[in-house]
Parts: sequence; structure tokens; C-alpha cells
Amino acid sequence: MVTEAMDGLPPELGTLLRNVVVLVDDEPPQPGLLGLYEGVPLTARGTTYAGVLPDRITIYRLPLCRLCRDEDELRHEVGVTVVHEVAHHFGIGDDRLRELGW
Repeated sequence: MVTEAMDGLPPELGTLLRNVVVLVDDEPPQPGLLGLYEGVPLTARGTTYAGVLPDRITIYRLPLCRLCRDEDELRHEVGVTVVHEVAHHFGIGDDRLRELGW
């Protein structure tokens, strides 16, 4: 489902994803997380950005499964979570995502 969500992103966004890896893990490091972005957003990368490990987007499988009643709801929530974390890679914060309805 995470692959489907990533493939469903507009192609122009996909080509802008730079130095980022998307992972799936069972449980988050702290309760309440469905996904987590760790890295340097594109908006914060300057001329000295080089030689760093890839940013990480981690999607947490078990909390998403517990949240959803069926596979269709799970597919929707995975998609929302992927978009949310990818937005962080592009420098969009939680407050702005809420304003946008995400």
C-alpha cells in the first residue's frame, strides 16, 4: 500500500524527491505516530548540503492497521500518511498541512 501511495503521487513531485528513502516499520518510537519524516527538508538545504545519509520517511504498519476497520480504510490512511510525510520532505509543517486539510 505504501508503494501504491508513492506511485500515486503526481510525477512532478516524484522527480523532486531527493536523497530520501521510504521504509515500513511495525511500531513507532513513540505512541500516536502513523509516520515519521527524519531529515533535512528541501527548503532547508543550502549550498553546503552534500555527503549526508538519505532522509527517512517511515510508515508505521501496526498503528495504521489498528486505526482502520477494513482494507479500504487502511489504503486511504496509508495514502494520507504518505502524503503527510512527503510534504514534510518538501518543507511543509504540520500547521500548514492542517490548514490545507491534511
